[in-house]
Amino acid sequence: MGEKCEEKGFSDLVARLAALADSSDKIKVHDIREEIGERSFGPFLIIPAVIEISPLGGIPGVPTAIAIVISLFAVQILFGRKHLWLPQALERRSLNGHKLKKGLEKITSIARYTEKIFRPRMKWATKPPYLQFLSLVVILLCVSVPPLELIPFASTVPMLAIIMVGMALLVRDGLAAVVAAVIAAASGYLVHSALAA
Repeated sequence: MGEKCEEKGFSDLVARLAALADSSDKIKVHDIREEIGERSFGPFLIIPAVIEISPLGGIPGVPTAIAIVISLFAVQILFGRKHLWLPQALERRSLNGHKLKKGLEKITSIARYTEKIFRPRMKWATKPPYLQFLSLVVILLCVSVPPLELIPFASTVPMLAIIMVGMALLVRDGLAAVVAAVIAAASGYLVHSALAA
């Protein structure tokens, strides 16, 4: 199923996850992983980051929890795993289906628009060893999230960078990876400001 995600694009993935969220009041992380598939790295970075910038991300502690999940994925990408793994305790965790669907519906039009922007180019920037560099960037972005929770909505900045990395991997868009690095630098500045305050 991961390969289908890459073929059909981000808007199709969002639509299928919204349908999943509409199917039950509680959606397990395992169900989301099954819907995304096991082989496509991009969605595993995009979807948690999208959840973080949705209304669910406004709950204290949620941004940090999501950053931990994303970092688990990024570490596995860093070490070249072909199949992404999650601990059972995390797979059993549930999200509110209504809130998840509401958050996904808000980005449906954005997801469609992204397909006009992102396209295969500079593919070398999304393959090893650059893939490992991107995973390191994602890990550093995740580390920046806890201090950014001190600033309202500031954790959105690293999550946007992570979404860019995910999109880069989803459609093999190396230019998106470069933009992600720029946003990551902005996130680093925010962390410095938060710690200096």
